[in-house]
Amino acid sequence: MEKNAKIYIAGHRGMVGSAIYRKLVKEGYSNLITRTSAELDLRDQQAVTEFFSTEKPDYVFLAAAKVGGIVANNTYRADFLYENLAIQNNVIHQAYKNDVKKLMFLGSSCIYPKLAPQPLKEEYLLTGLLEETNEPYAIAKIAGIKMCDAYRDQYDSNFISVMPTNLYGYNDNYHPQNSHVLPALIRKFHEAKTNGTPEVVIWGSGSPMREFLFADDLADACYFLMETYNEPNLINIGTGVDLTIKDLALLIKKVVGFEGELTFDSTKPDGTPRKLMDVSKLHQLGWKHQIELEEGIHLAYQDFLAKHV
Repeated sequence: MEKNAKIYIAGHRGMVGSAIYRKLVKEGYSNLITRTSAELDLRDQQAVTEFFSTEKPDYVFLAAAKVGGIVANNTYRADFLYENLAIQNNVIHQAYKNDVKKLMFLGSSCIYPKLAPQPLKEEYLLTGLLEETNEPYAIAKIAGIKMCDAYRDQYDSNFISVMPTNLYGYNDNYHPQNSHVLPALIRKFHEAKTNGTPEVVIWGSGSPMREFLFADDLADACYFLMETYNEPNLINIGTGVDLTIKDLALLIKKVVGFEGELTFDSTKPDGTPRKLMDVSKLHQLGWKHQIELEEGIHLAYQDFLAKHV
């Protein structure tokens, strides 16, 4: 990407988009285009058409999506399917229509089959049934990957797809109902510590295993791939290391400084038993994460304190 190139970051106020924005500024890019959702509703086909024909970006990072944890995914099933399909259909099609040089589509590790072998290799896509609770979101993301490949096949568009593992970091969502497990636990432990609550109850058995990547590491990987990767199919972005939800909870408890007890409510759903990314493809290209989990949780907790307390 040329330093003076016009780069559109869709979703620049979210955790991922804001990290990509910071990375590009750090690398010396100044011609960055952003729009808030109030300024540009990416679900609105006409609005997106007008935006692209006016702005004519050279490069696009498609990091805008409707996202949430198990509860949100399962509750707003129609919204997750419709809104994500609408966003990516509009942005990807207009990127083609307006001769965007390269587009990066960001998906999610939930695209893989629920019972796929571990770690998750890129070729496991569409080899089995999806996790029921987030199937609508996963189907939308799979459609986005296939759309990028189809535009590459038919129109020779340089559209690439990356699949991040579970993310956390600056500007995360700490909503009590709609957040992912790591930020939800930061909030829970902080509130319990502040209120002197004797115990924190955690959903599920604590046995599922999850992998976590700091969002600024993701942004670094996205920049690296935008510069070096021009292939069809998806590429995983992660650490290649996972831990149980129980161990995650103990780590967050330590960082936050909560002194009470942990209880696991096994009547609540666990979700997928394990979700670990195979990142050998990414490692072979020469990229590896920098921020280890405990350091990242410290950074995220400081950000939470600064913005939510």
